[in-house]
Amino acid sequence: MDYRLLAVRVFVTDWDRAVRFYTETLGMAATFRNDEIGWAQLATGEGQLSLERAAEEDAEARDLVGRFVGVSLAVSDLDATYRSLVERGVEFLEAPERQPWGGVLAHLRDPDGNVLTLLGSPE
Repeated sequence: MDYRLLAVRVFVTDWDRAVRFYTETLGMAATFRNDEIGWAQLATGEGQLSLERAAEEDAEARDLVGRFVGVSLAVSDLDATYRSLVERGVEFLEAPERQPWGGVLAHLRDPDGNVLTLLGSPE
């Protein structure tokens, strides 16, 4: 069997705020958006990053908001991306940090507390 990554789902509570953060602040293009059902797909190159609204009455879905979902996004210039996003008010857990394997990682939070990892390539 062949598998390909379709999407990584990120659960959010404030739909409009989340869509603005991902499209305007992070600059991801929305390839699909349906406000009625609370689903958006964002272009990330390979696969899609999907936003899924956690309805107020859906305790199970709301329990998923703010958990570390293991989303890693490669960027060509991590330092420049970091500086640009800090200027836009993005909250990072710490400054970019070189890893023992040579790459550089920086973790940021979206407005719902979901953690995304930015990955800079080894030099």
